[in-house]
Amino acid sequence: MALHTGTLWDGLALWRTRAAPEPDAALRAIALPHALDQDAAEALAALAPGQGAVVLPRLVESWLQPLLARGRSLGLLADAREADWFAESTRHALLARAGAPGIGLWRGDARAPARFVLNLAAFLDEGGGFDAPRYAATVALGVRILDIWTGARAPRLALGFADLAGLLAALGLAYDSPEARGVGAAIAALTRGAAEAESGRIAARLGAREPVCLIAPAPPAETIVPGLAAAARAALAEAAGAPGLRHIGLVALAPADAVELFLGAESGGVAPAPAASRLALDAEGWVTEVPTRAAQRVGREAAARLLAPVPDSAWLGMVQAVAPYLHAAPPLPVAEAAPARAPAPPPTPVALPLRANGLALRVAIGGARVALRTTEDAEGRPVEVLLTAAREAPALRALLESTLAAVSAGLARGVPLDAYVEIFLHSRFGTGGTVEGDPAIRRATSVLDWAFRALAREYLNRRDLPDPAADPLPETALTTPPLLPLDLPLDQPGPRPRRGKLRLVG
Repeated sequence: MALHTGTLWDGLALWRTRAAPEPDAALRAIALPHALDQDAAEALAALAPGQGAVVLPRLVESWLQPLLARGRSLGLLADAREADWFAESTRHALLARAGAPGIGLWRGDARAPARFVLNLAAFLDEGGGFDAPRYAATVALGVRILDIWTGARAPRLALGFADLAGLLAALGLAYDSPEARGVGAAIAALTRGAAEAESGRIAARLGAREPVCLIAPAPPAETIVPGLAAAARAALAEAAGAPGLRHIGLVALAPADAVELFLGAESGGVAPAPAASRLALDAEGWVTEVPTRAAQRVGREAAARLLAPVPDSAWLGMVQAVAPYLHAAPPLPVAEAAPARAPAPPPTPVALPLRANGLALRVAIGGARVALRTTEDAEGRPVEVLLTAAREAPALRALLESTLAAVSAGLARGVPLDAYVEIFLHSRFGTGGTVEGDPAIRRATSVLDWAFRALAREYLNRRDLPDPAADPLPETALTTPPLLPLDLPLDQPGPRPRRGKLRLVG
């Protein structure tokens, strides 16, 4: 760290690993501080430009130093002392996984949206509360970073937060509760107030573009988190006292990407927690189920209650609570279903909460590792199916995930499992061949074929599904005609066509 003497990097020990942004991508050598884990290394493999080795301090300084120079030239960093404060605050936010700029700044892509993300769970204090002053300061830092990066010209910036669900669980609040919605509204109000207050400070230096707008409704009068509502009111009051604002819009949530992974945020924006556990690779490279960070913070028993799946109405309620304080609509809003035209009522979803201790199987199909996991309802019926097949191509893997998401939605709404078994039995979808690790199924035509035969065996007690016969070649290889050699066109009357430099390959 000799190149960064006197900074937060000075004397900071690094550890080395290899990571790739996707399972099929080439591994990159990554060096990062011990406070950051393998997930952060995978995020850096996606955030860093190029394909070579990545050293976090060098990567950060590659965009931070030009940012400092631009800030001085724009007058947004008044002197060397303020520039040093700005640089150290940015480094500290990154190391604490509290906040980070979007992928465009990491890669030097000026066409990317000007985005900054704050990880709400990183602002939990030692007493189990929320560190509102530190959060407001990091919001202001994010606004300054984005304004410098855009040359102080952009009227709109996109500063947002992530992992609200993880924060609520750590505070002991169920996502679908009035107390949780109150906390969400207060955090959104605090974010807007701190962002507009910083916009007012920038306007005092460079000139105002917009008048100050008062927000309605007012933030919650009180929340279960001590001091949070008062901090939100104070931030909004400071913004209202500014002579004007520099920006039209500042607070906007966005779908999660590699930045959230680097920060350790497990849910984007105000989305509910996906589950109390997640799939990861163990030391031997097998897919295994591990508790999420939120589950580790609250403990196993509380995780089953606080991180259980919630109905769409809970998400919609949270969106409605925070929306008045945002400058843009949250991503993927949940729409209300249209009234049924038929006299019969629509299928009733399975009662929640769900159990996360369903089926968990790991096999190798055609030499590729595959993991199958289910979530069950209180009666032991599968209502969610997750399938990991890391060796598949990205397009096939995305299609596989979409297919399983549709299946899970159907199961949760009462579609019988045997209907899906009949559809996917002996289907050809990506990798197939010999199955290792499942004594009851020796061959499969695809990952889906094995998965649904295994589900039929475990949940339907089906023992009448034989293995498919071995195929010497994939079906597509037997039926697709060769593309070469090509026949020359027949001679036609008229001028001889030009062939240029084309040659017939035999």
